[in-house]
Amino acid sequence: MSRRILFVDDEPNILEGIRRQLRKHFEIDTATSAEDGLKALSENGPYAVVVSDMRMPHMNGSQFLTRVRAISPDSVRMILSGQADLESTIAAVNDGHIFRFLTKPCSAEQLTETVAAGLRQYELINAEKDLLEKTLSGVVRILTEILGMTNPGAYSRAARIQRYTEGLTTALGLPLIWELRLASMLSQLGFVALPSDTLTKVYAGQKLSADEQAMYATHPEMAGKLLAGVPRLETVAEIVAGQATRLDPAKMPADLAAWDTKSLGMLLLRTASELDELLSAGLKPPEAIEKLKAPKHELPASILQGLAKMPLESSHTVARMVSLAQLAPGMILDQDVMSSKGIRLIPKGQEVTRTMLERLHSVAAGIGIVEPLRVYVTL
Repeated sequence: MSRRILFVDDEPNILEGIRRQLRKHFEIDTATSAEDGLKALSENGPYAVVVSDMRMPHMNGSQFLTRVRAISPDSVRMILSGQADLESTIAAVNDGHIFRFLTKPCSAEQLTETVAAGLRQYELINAEKDLLEKTLSGVVRILTEILGMTNPGAYSRAARIQRYTEGLTTALGLPLIWELRLASMLSQLGFVALPSDTLTKVYAGQKLSADEQAMYATHPEMAGKLLAGVPRLETVAEIVAGQATRLDPAKMPADLAAWDTKSLGMLLLRTASELDELLSAGLKPPEAIEKLKAPKHELPASILQGLAKMPLESSHTVARMVSLAQLAPGMILDQDVMSSKGIRLIPKGQEVTRTMLERLHSVAAGIGIVEPLRVYVTL
């Protein structure tokens, strides 16, 4: 977790004085303009605390800290200024969500205490965020593994889509926000409401009837409704529900980093889903990417460039006989798993998950299971 502080002021003498006062207590970076401050944030961030002068040329402190909030929302933002006019103060607090507003001259003791308070606030924000992400990720992991036990095809597809989404995000140089990661994991949750016959045709790549196609088209909305009631998953639910939505790139910022979380998540999830459909139909990665260039897919040029950078490789599966000790998540069972007493424990076709492995090891320690097991392994 970062503990660095960025001070921005157009007067170098003031920055030097601040550095002398605080260097024994904090790790300090400085910038003499809002533009240089944004550059430092981009190249050296994130910063735990960003402190800015109010009146600077080209971009004032309120405008600068508003930009900081968009780029690094967890950074604690402060104003240190000789300008104490009420209008500027209100704008800074409202637009930049300022933690503290200090006026010059400010004593070394007061500045030290205030920056220390900013660091504590930053640590509190990140501790809460970390707890939230880990808690939600754990709940989502359980949901997806239950999906794997009830609908292995949907689980396998969600796992592939998650892999493609993360790969595309990395190729684009974007941060993998936790909402998108969870949305990709839960993207196929709506399949639980579809008839098994329809799902069988979907997984086999068979043509659906008009009624079946209509039902299949509802799975994103169904998943979104299932997730909408979960606190803190509202954005995840919106991304999942809108995963088939086609956004007009011409109406969005040219830089994907400037897109809001929901819109960017919907775009990346749709791209990953359409890529998976093409690869599952037997196309090789270059062929699938070429198909995605068609105007009907309405993908921005930057997305297509990111797809070209992704390390996609053609894969194939082989059948193997493995012991329970060799069984691993991701393998597909090619036979029913039976207990030593002839009880069917898991049907053929399931993808192995961590939850399934724990269950099998527990049964094996009790009544035992029949080994070896025939599985499909992706190479």
